[in-house]
Amino acid sequence: MPTLRDLRIRIKGVQSTQKITSAMKMVAASRLKRAQESIVNARPYARKVFEMLNHLVIESDRLNNPLILKREVLKVALVVVTSDRGLCGAFNTNILREANNFIKNECEANSIVPSIFCVGRKSYDFFKKRPYPIVNYISGIFGKLKFENALTISNFLVTNYLKGDFDEVVIIYNEFKSVIQQKVVRETFLPIPFEYKKEVELKADNYIFEPDKIMIFERMLQKHLRAHIWRILLESNAAEFGARMTAMDNATTNAKELIRVLKLNYNKARQAAITKELLEVVSGANALRAN
Repeated sequence: MPTLRDLRIRIKGVQSTQKITSAMKMVAASRLKRAQESIVNARPYARKVFEMLNHLVIESDRLNNPLILKREVLKVALVVVTSDRGLCGAFNTNILREANNFIKNECEANSIVPSIFCVGRKSYDFFKKRPYPIVNYISGIFGKLKFENALTISNFLVTNYLKGDFDEVVIIYNEFKSVIQQKVVRETFLPIPFEYKKEVELKADNYIFEPDKIMIFERMLQKHLRAHIWRILLESNAAEFGARMTAMDNATTNAKELIRVLKLNYNKARQAAITKELLEVVSGANALRAN
């Protein structure tokens, strides 16, 4: 049975932990607001760029553009987007479980060679212990997220895809839904999944392009890929803060309950010690009186 001193030390320790988790919750809440504003602003742009490309693309592009042309999939680049730190609930666990299931069910079952692109230290720590090649690793970008980070990732994926190092690029990340909800999403980044139009349908729209349609399409294609990666990074960033805020709120609540139970046990033990001392005094007094 723990002594009064042990209970006091444990109560102080839990109180210190409660202060830390409460502070982390407040920090995550303040950063979540900015991250949420960023993703809300980025979503319409990324969606509109894709809509414009979907309007411009025709069946002939599927046969000519290497970023759209589907190949026989023998090698897959799997981009796993996690956080750099823990203490955010099941945020990283869900991503890593989905990535592991994809490798087992989609890659190994179909004799496809997976290559891992780790974004975030948690994904690197997970996959470096497993027999899958890590082709690239980026960490420390979510502290001060910049568009240049999206450019770096996009350029690497596009360059190696065009070289033939990958036949398909798949990205797994957490999509921000709300403060208490994040959705694990698996998307095909390359080849770009378009809904193709027939050329007669495109001509029926009767648009005039300036400059020509091909130039606009090629430029918009690069913008789409970069905007897509940028949106994914923003989604993951906001989802991480939401998960961390929720996890720290739960930890603070649990610490409060634990402190209540420990104080109750401490008071019971203190009362038992006082009662024991009183009994010893009374017993000693009775023994002296009897003599």
